[in-house]
Amino acid sequence: MFIELATWLSQWYSPFHLFGYLTFRGLMTALTALVVSLWAGPAVIRWLTRLKVGQSVRLDGPQTHLIKSGTPTMGGVLILLSILFSVVLWGDWGNRYIWLLLGVTLAFGVIGFVDDYKKVVYKNPKGLSARQKYFWQSLVALVAAWMMFHWADLPAHTDLVIPFMKNMVIELGPVFILMAYFVIVGTSNAVNLTDGLDGLAIMPAVLVSAALSVFAYLSGHSVFSDYLNIPYIPGVGEVAIFGAALVGAGLGFLWFNTYPAQVFMGDVGALAIGAALGLMAIMVRQELVLVIMGGIFVIETLSVMIQVLYYKWTGKRVFKMAPLHHHFELSGWAEPKVIVRFWIITLILVLVGLASLKVR
Repeated sequence: MFIELATWLSQWYSPFHLFGYLTFRGLMTALTALVVSLWAGPAVIRWLTRLKVGQSVRLDGPQTHLIKSGTPTMGGVLILLSILFSVVLWGDWGNRYIWLLLGVTLAFGVIGFVDDYKKVVYKNPKGLSARQKYFWQSLVALVAAWMMFHWADLPAHTDLVIPFMKNMVIELGPVFILMAYFVIVGTSNAVNLTDGLDGLAIMPAVLVSAALSVFAYLSGHSVFSDYLNIPYIPGVGEVAIFGAALVGAGLGFLWFNTYPAQVFMGDVGALAIGAALGLMAIMVRQELVLVIMGGIFVIETLSVMIQVLYYKWTGKRVFKMAPLHHHFELSGWAEPKVIVRFWIITLILVLVGLASLKVR
């Protein structure tokens, strides 16, 4: 919205040209999302409290979690509203990447909202059945993957880039659609599995989103992409606006979600944020770098898979409880210690991912 208005006003007052710079709009998007999230947060929490959408706590989990029972969930609504408002305000309405990101994020948010609503309002502990949830996730992800494949102008736009290796790519062709599908759905569910402690999932998501925004800016710039030897994708720089919105909205949400949490994001937030991160990585052709930077999400998911498979085979458990963060809690780590250490690990992994821009 602002970019169109500023372009028109710049005819009479040249400083309005500033609104055309991606870096300026990115900073303003993040600040806008942060302010909206902080301003609307108390009202959203009160609304969720009136709806009595309190979190239910597993009785077989850490006993310290029992006090969290009844804390409002579905706070991801606040994140999505903040992202939507700031992106519409500062984004380029003519950019197809922005609209696809918003569409996929909101679609996964709706899936999560229905799942949460069934759990907390209808007291159905299963929410959406696994079959229903994966069907709708798969449908949205496949549509997005198909659109990305048909938008590709060059083979390089669908190649799999191998990080830290110069000029090494894998030509995917139509297999790109299948790969993109797994990245979107996999990242969505990985973030959802990680969202088990106060602030544990949202801060890594913020850090990864900030890094992907850097990749988006560089990939959308012909000079920088050529210098760094990464795929040049016209228009993908606008993805940085969405990433900045996620950063601002996530930090604003963390204000209320930090230990001890006043609100939890629920599936409505976790599924949507995970899908957004996956799609951003696909758009900037950095799926493998996402695996590195989102290592915490990967490890949490693997811990669940290992636990389930090993228990089926042997009747025994590898971890005291899965996902992995609960294992450390039951091993005697205080919840804030688990959270902050996972944040530190994510920061290190994000820096390693960013290093792939130069280390080749």
